Amino acid sequence: KEIELAKELGCNFIPDRLENGDSLKQLLARSRYLLFKNKSNWSASQAHRAEILFSRYPALEQAYNLSRDLAAIYQQTKVREVAFKKLAIWYNKVEKAAFKSFSTVARTIQNHYLSILNFFDNRSTNASAESFNAKIKAFRSQFRGVRNIDFFFRLSKIYA
Repeated sequence: KEIELAKELGCNFIPDRLENGDSLKQLLARSRYLLFKNKSNWSASQAHRAEILFSRYPALEQAYNLSRDLAAIYQQTKVREVAFKKLAIWYNKVEKAAFKSFSTVARTIQNHYLSILNFFDNRSTNASAESFNAKIKAFRSQFRGVRNIDFFFRLSKIYA
């Protein structure tokens, strides 16, 4: 509305500045990467920006804390039973927060928790199998399909 009013009056729009010198739009744009990091890895300016951001958008702080809590479970927990309890506590926090995007993640964890808990046994993932599957799909798309089906399945068995 203020931009439209400035256009009607024929003057330049000058946005309000926050205490760190950012406009509100700049605050949101520049806060993007700090939300991917742990608080301990923030620079001083990022910590100050986060303080301003979270004071204006408390729901964003709550979402950030939920995401960091889930990451901490995977980074710090080594025992399957402890991970199960921590995931259950995290699930309860997500239900209480009622964020739609986190509810999707929570349902996925609820539906596949036995498979997910296998990670905490020996901390291995199926990333190598997923990577190989992507390579096979890239191979097929590069040659626009497979003409020699026997060769293709022999190839996949050799590398599987």
